[in-house]
Amino acid sequence: MKAIRCKTYGPPSSLVLEELEPLVPKAKEVVVRVKACGVNFPDTLIIQGLYQFKPELPFTPGSDLAGVVKEVGEGVEHLRPGDEVFGFVPYGALAEEVVVPSNACFQKPKEMDYPVAASFMMAYGTSYHALHDRGKLGKGETLVVLGASGGVGLAAVELGKLMGAKVIAAASTDKKLELCRDYGADETINYSKADLKSTIKELTGGKGADVIYDPVGGDYSEAAFRATAWDGRFLVVGFAAGTIPKIPLNLPLLKGASIVGVFWGGFALGNPKANMKNTIRLMQWFREGKLNPHIHKIYDLKDTSRALEEMMDRKVRGKLVVGVSD
Repeated sequence: MKAIRCKTYGPPSSLVLEELEPLVPKAKEVVVRVKACGVNFPDTLIIQGLYQFKPELPFTPGSDLAGVVKEVGEGVEHLRPGDEVFGFVPYGALAEEVVVPSNACFQKPKEMDYPVAASFMMAYGTSYHALHDRGKLGKGETLVVLGASGGVGLAAVELGKLMGAKVIAAASTDKKLELCRDYGADETINYSKADLKSTIKELTGGKGADVIYDPVGGDYSEAAFRATAWDGRFLVVGFAAGTIPKIPLNLPLLKGASIVGVFWGGFALGNPKANMKNTIRLMQWFREGKLNPHIHKIYDLKDTSRALEEMMDRKVRGKLVVGVSD
């Protein structure tokens, strides 16, 4: 089977497509023939050795996947060969086959095509875990989403609105913000033109935001935190800007606010029952037509490097997907 391989940490251009031996599942694992793999910003970090964990070289990147079960290992009872599934792995999905832990592999709804299924788990799983479990977002509260046109950001906009919040989307271009409005944003901020802190204050009548969802980091984090309301929750989701901010700790003290870490992968693998409950809720909303992942573009497996470069160049609105041919 063919797989994208990272043999040395570096840019997307350093990745190679290689032929590997077919995979065999161990107990509580399944081998999935991959039909589609979602591209996420952490993929661009892991191949450079900049992510919070570093797989042993060489490795295959890719986390979000959808496909067909090829083989099941001992102890797997809820899946069988031929089942259409979606799931997630820490890495390994940018390939024709991938081994998936059985508790991270789910039956794909018939009405959900493979590219959509491969765009679902990390974006919506992360955002729902962040807003529901970590941020305790309540109906009528104000949510500010930074990097709102990206995969997890757009999912947060959509979910925040669905959960009854007033949603303020912040992004770097008017075109990106137009998409955010299509996905339910009540207000928008172009933070390449407007001051983030003062605009949040203005749009909230001086109160500030109840919840800040931040997958960006960099210079925007402190400005956004300074615009939180009393008892606000600042959700640390990622650092797409490339730098990890240092927020003065007198700010949460003065605001009675919380800085809350969000690591969905650790939550999903460490607490599979709670993650399953969240997944069931998300699937229900999808079936009801309330969630609609936005697919920016679909690349072939051989063009994975180009997909990752587009992600790094901040050109993506919604989700990028790599399609894997039979």
